[in-house]
Amino acid sequence: MSHARDVTDVVIVGGGAAGLSLAHALTVPGAGRPVSVALVETPRPSLRPAERTWCFWQVGPGDFDDALVASWRRLRVRGRDGEVVEGELEALRYRMLRSDRFEALVGSRLAALPHVRLVEATAETVRNVAGGAEALCVTAEGDRITLRGRHLFDSRPGQSLPPARTTLLQHFRGWFVRTSAAAFDDEVVELMDFRVPQPAHGLAFGYVLPLGPKDALVEYTQFSRAPLSHLEYEAALERYTRDILRLGPFEVRSVEAGVIPMTDARFARRIGTAVHRIGAVGGATRPATGYTFSAVQRQSKAVAAALRDGKKVRLTAPHGRRALAMDAVMLRALDTGRVNGSDFFTRLFRRMPAERVLRFLDGSSGLWEDMRLGFATPVGPMLRTAVELPFLQRRPFPLTREESTG
Repeated sequence: MSHARDVTDVVIVGGGAAGLSLAHALTVPGAGRPVSVALVETPRPSLRPAERTWCFWQVGPGDFDDALVASWRRLRVRGRDGEVVEGELEALRYRMLRSDRFEALVGSRLAALPHVRLVEATAETVRNVAGGAEALCVTAEGDRITLRGRHLFDSRPGQSLPPARTTLLQHFRGWFVRTSAAAFDDEVVELMDFRVPQPAHGLAFGYVLPLGPKDALVEYTQFSRAPLSHLEYEAALERYTRDILRLGPFEVRSVEAGVIPMTDARFARRIGTAVHRIGAVGGATRPATGYTFSAVQRQSKAVAAALRDGKKVRLTAPHGRRALAMDAVMLRALDTGRVNGSDFFTRLFRRMPAERVLRFLDGSSGLWEDMRLGFATPVGPMLRTAVELPFLQRRPFPLTREESTG
């Protein structure tokens, strides 16, 4: 059976961070002309990502504070030799969300709005049509639905990355642990702990998000060309928690894992006249770090402002050209081994205030700040890398499902 729906202002495909953030931005009360929205999310669990953690930094209160798990004002980096570099944030706060709480919060807000339609179906095709765009969907019962909108925003993961000169994968596995005795300083995020064994290619570090004196998310992360096996991640976490953190007896309460492409590929944000790509598939992931959430919020608010004001939607790049150029140099320098990854990041946080580094990573730093940050890196290898980049060929990078851009 096939059903057609009335035309809405906006159809959003995907109910993850990007889709829900855009729907939320379009429907904030008192923000101008109401925008009608149809949000389609698949009912198939196999097509939905597993529960995951998102971290970002922000000044002052935010739209999703009711879903926050924790917030910190101090960051710590540990060098390979155990050197401790600790920085206190000034106006910023490093924040942690869990996807289930975020989705429940935003979903409940949207469900209460008369001009929002939440549709459980799997979008099989999206396409431009006269006067807008449409998503051809199928429900769990096998019914076919056509959702039409003047604009369509697609956040579904891609099957491959656009051609790039450099692509690394940020891959990780984390344990939510509870220890028998107090083991964590719950006022400080262990952002990068390089005391773990370093791989022959790329870098590795521990990452600790303390949730209390006895509770934390402890992750093992690598930046490299390929993920590890399940057993390799488990062995790395066992060594980190036992030999380096020395946690003593603890319980693993839950596990999370992921693979995030870090690439200097150029992402297409518009497909035809009315179909747009948002989120990671639209280039929101910061190449140098893998952080995505803050860029998604900026992009969502810009789209919402344009639609409410009756302006043409132009999806600007989630990250500025200067930031992307600096990221491309860093990725290439890491990939070639011209810079030692653990020493690179330790040196960066040693020479620059933590808040200034985070502002750069968020794209809110100025030219002078970026220049100072550039001089805090190994200048010779970085300049050599910058000179060679324009002559390198861009190549495609196929993805498995675990390495998708969603």
